[in-house]
Amino acid sequence: MSAELIDGKAFAEGLREKVGALAATFAAKAGRKAGLAVVLVGEDPASQVYVRSKGKQTVACGMASFEHKLPATASEADLLGLIEQLNADRSVDGILVQLPLPDHLDEQKVIATIAPDKDVDGFHIINAGRLAVGQEGFVPCTPLGCLMLLKDRLGDLSGLDAVVIGRSNIVGKPMAQLLLQESCTVTVAHSRTKDLPGVVRRADIVVAAVGRPEMVKADWIKLGATVIDVGINRLPPEPGADKGRLVGDVDFAGVRDVAGAITPVPGGVGPMTIAVLLRNTLVAAHRNEGVALAAGAL
Repeated sequence: MSAELIDGKAFAEGLREKVGALAATFAAKAGRKAGLAVVLVGEDPASQVYVRSKGKQTVACGMASFEHKLPATASEADLLGLIEQLNADRSVDGILVQLPLPDHLDEQKVIATIAPDKDVDGFHIINAGRLAVGQEGFVPCTPLGCLMLLKDRLGDLSGLDAVVIGRSNIVGKPMAQLLLQESCTVTVAHSRTKDLPGVVRRADIVVAAVGRPEMVKADWIKLGATVIDVGINRLPPEPGADKGRLVGDVDFAGVRDVAGAITPVPGGVGPMTIAVLLRNTLVAAHRNEGVALAAGAL
């Protein structure tokens, strides 16, 4: 048996096409394009690549992209002032501050300054609260992307046993909340869980988001389970190679012989994150302008 590959790249492409079509309809109704503002502080090379990619994809979907770059030495007052400006700007529907920030800036304070209805990353404490009590808000992009892949693969998730490995505010906790809303029986496991393999082994759905390369082994997985690998880790280079392989938190080669379906790394969850960010921005635009969006359209 070899698991079916869950193609996040293809799903993300389909989602971006939907967003593009609905973005054109929105612009015709609202008289303006939906707009995403991305704020980058400092010169972190990986962050610069992400910001460029987000900008390109935003424009490709027919939305407006606003990029704001501040030096690594920018003061907290400068950054918070820029966010307040963007909060008040009617042409901006979504605000994303690229993380991590330089050490002298308070990440939590920065996130708390973003207007919750423009917080398309879903990190604001008000959006976390909305998710916890089942109200409409914004959900972090990676777990929402994982849920879309799961529902596309399995349909109704009701009654399934799900284990989320990892308890971060960005992936683990919101993932667990989303699965609860789908009527799964959810366990959040982590580094201190006793008999972690035994806990994972009973799951129909495993979401690995722990940041440890190839930690989840084949003998942890129930036969036929669906495995979503959120991890992205670079191994040390092999002799003679410039850089090491990219791997997930799951031992892909072993687990694919046991699982029913699995996301590869790369090409699984990764492409979903920006596609869901664009989706969240368009949803924000509809809400901000009071333009109706058909239920289930996105």
